[in-house]
Amino acid sequence: MDKKEEHLNNLRHSCAHLLAAAVMELWPQTKRTIGPAIEDGFYYDFDFGNTKVSENDFPAIEKKMHELAKNWKQFERHEVSRKEAEKEFADNIYKQELIEEFASEGQGLTVYQAGEFRDLCRGGHCPHPSSDLKHFKLLSVAGAYWRGSEKNKMLTRIYGTCFPTKKELDAYLLLQEEAKKRDHRKLGRQLELFTMNSEVGQGITIWLPKGSIIRKEIEDYMVQEQTKLGFQHVYSPHIGQKSLWEKSGHWEIYREKMYAPMDVDGVEYLVKPMTCPMHIQSYEFRPRSYRDLPYRIAETASVYRYEKSGELTGLLRVRAFTQDDAHIFCTPEQTIDEFLSVFTFIQRLYTVFGFTDYRVRLGIRSSKEKYLGNDTLWMKAQEKAVQALNQAHIDYFISEGDAAFYGPKADFLIKDALGREWQCGTVQIDFMLPERFALTYVDNTGKEQTPVMIHRAPLGSLERFLAILIEHYAGAFPLWLSPVQVVVIPIAERHTEAAQKVYETLRTANIRTEIDTKNEPMQAKIRNHTLQKAPYLAIIGDREIEKQTVSIRKRGVKELQVRTLTDFIARLRIEIEEKTN
Repeated sequence: MDKKEEHLNNLRHSCAHLLAAAVMELWPQTKRTIGPAIEDGFYYDFDFGNTKVSENDFPAIEKKMHELAKNWKQFERHEVSRKEAEKEFADNIYKQELIEEFASEGQGLTVYQAGEFRDLCRGGHCPHPSSDLKHFKLLSVAGAYWRGSEKNKMLTRIYGTCFPTKKELDAYLLLQEEAKKRDHRKLGRQLELFTMNSEVGQGITIWLPKGSIIRKEIEDYMVQEQTKLGFQHVYSPHIGQKSLWEKSGHWEIYREKMYAPMDVDGVEYLVKPMTCPMHIQSYEFRPRSYRDLPYRIAETASVYRYEKSGELTGLLRVRAFTQDDAHIFCTPEQTIDEFLSVFTFIQRLYTVFGFTDYRVRLGIRSSKEKYLGNDTLWMKAQEKAVQALNQAHIDYFISEGDAAFYGPKADFLIKDALGREWQCGTVQIDFMLPERFALTYVDNTGKEQTPVMIHRAPLGSLERFLAILIEHYAGAFPLWLSPVQVVVIPIAERHTEAAQKVYETLRTANIRTEIDTKNEPMQAKIRNHTLQKAPYLAIIGDREIEKQTVSIRKRGVKELQVRTLTDFIARLRIEIEEKTN
């Protein structure tokens, strides 16, 4: 963390203290818990008891925050004993739990004071709160379980943000307003792309016809491009015996993300959280020689993972999702080239979808997490990943603790049209699973060797990627992805027959087309289909019928273009084939 980032984190953590102080002034019976700085802001979790606090209360809270900040000259650090801390926070069960935890770990306890407000805290504050804490804004209220466990009480989480200057705060708030307009959940309803409801279940997506078109276009494109790269496509079942997941190590380490076993004729089965063990079966089907490698298999695979209800967010975090999953089995000597080939593919892929700004995070092991395998295999995998990234000449950084449990992983972080960063594709080098499944191949000397396994999912999950696409394009998809590519609009009822012929010709040419024959004024139709983000409107009236042309209104362009239908179709085909953004 550089000094600028550290200063911003300290500023936001200080503002979380200020929020807590204001809340305690307004609702003295509140139990406060924790308030960290996070990306783009901060939050503080409160137990308000039976009191309901909402965004309607924000003006009063912010007013009190500004009042208090004037008298906060500095944050004073006080070291306290466990007994002193327990006495000071005797009426707060949450602070008591933290005190016990910190003390049992041998950590020193500190209380920071600004003005009259004191809080249990490890530190990291701005030096001059009275002048530093001016440019803040409370953003939203959400529910959050204490310590993130559904077994604990639901608390009220208040989110906010803070910046060093008013200009930075105003720019951020403007960006947030634009983000609200692009919210994929809102646009998903407006454009009739997908639905989620309590009757089907939380975190489960029902794709509507228009959303299904976009999804299928992406799936077909992925299959087409992967086939060119030598991938063979497979299908694997949605469930498998529990013993398979025990062998792979998922049941040991990944269990909290997996659903409970189901009994089938006395044998325990699991719905699959990922395809790795299934794809290994394809490799194991027959003996392999070095001449068979690299062996590349891909699948558009449905997987199921348990996510806490409070973490579910539209398509971004779901319980049932689809991965553009693939695995490459190769020799150690082929690993770098295969890794680089995947990187080249992902870079080209993102350009097609309109993303040109991205970086890579290399996740490595952390001593605090649990992983498979031994240090030697981990170091081999990590060395290969670093070597490949260096050869790719790509901007990357190392993040401890972000590895997969079986190997280091490189995640692509892409920026959308608003400059927001999203985690998408991933590439992982794995020496562990081939060893656990005793995979072999015969090398050129006739000896058995263990292959390397590369896991890769360029888009991550289709659900998450589609959410990002919706927000990136604000629902105005490029022509090749648009569910409806052309809407034919007759100006008056007498033009309907001619418009119907244009509609039929476009459909025959495999252009996704609708015709609007509703008894409404033409301008109302144009307005409606503009809101539906249609790329092209083809308008038919007396002049068009007489000259055998169509008047074309392109999305975002005010001027009409007049073309023959043949010329219009030819231009549409070029735009679709070139996948112009």
